[in-house]
Amino acid sequence: RLTMEPSKEFVFKYKGFYFGVNTSVEHVASLENFEIKDSDIFIATYPKSGTVWTQNILSLILHEGHRNGTENMDIMDRIPWLEYNIKNIDFTSLPVPRRKEDLKCPAKNGKIDQNHTGYTCQKTYCDFRKIFVPVVLQIIYVTRNPKDVLVSYYHFSKFIITLEEVPDFNIFMERFLAGKVLASSWFDHVAGWYGHAEDFNILFLTYEEMKKDLRSAVLKICNFLGKKLSEEEIESVVRQATFENMKKDPRANYENLPDDIADKNKGRFLRKG
Repeated sequence: RLTMEPSKEFVFKYKGFYFGVNTSVEHVASLENFEIKDSDIFIATYPKSGTVWTQNILSLILHEGHRNGTENMDIMDRIPWLEYNIKNIDFTSLPVPRRKEDLKCPAKNGKIDQNHTGYTCQKTYCDFRKIFVPVVLQIIYVTRNPKDVLVSYYHFSKFIITLEEVPDFNIFMERFLAGKVLASSWFDHVAGWYGHAEDFNILFLTYEEMKKDLRSAVLKICNFLGKKLSEEEIESVVRQATFENMKKDPRANYENLPDDIADKNKGRFLRKG
């Protein structure tokens, strides 16, 4: 019988925040010592708030090979998820984490050095209290109307195997309002990031403004990062970042999610937009 409490089969709590079981306490705890370059760029959102959309826009802005189609790399590989390891990479086989003395900052006055390609991007669902970042970090934070987030999250939980499926929408809504879902409370998440707007280098965007005027959102991101694109390049980003084009692009629509993560017979990552 479903109750208000989420099943421990699907989530665990770390420092008061709900994470999915496709990560671990050890990995999340290790992020406290994760060294981040001044030039690193983070996309921070609550689930179902335009995360994948923003990932795709950012990738198109930063990577010429993505814009012109000469590179065929999934968005989840180009902009990985900080607190989750979706593709089950053996972290022990990766190079030793970057040391502070090894980091050469390619950013100038908080903006991207146009001649440098060494910046990296990450995405995270962590709220402000659970992420460990320096003030100089560049963060793009996207919010969405909580009613739309709720509905999208409900349908998403049917598609993603690692999320607990809650057939009763009313129970799911009660859990959502109580913050008893993966990523915890939408209200705390948004308040946490907006409450520290002056402490971080953050660009705040909303899903609704992106949907209403995508070109303006692209320009805001470019200006925030100090990334100069020609008019032709901007139009290319906008064209490829429309929802309809993203649905057709396997690099952008998470079509290649492993079968143990998503049941593709129950839906798609990008549902309605």
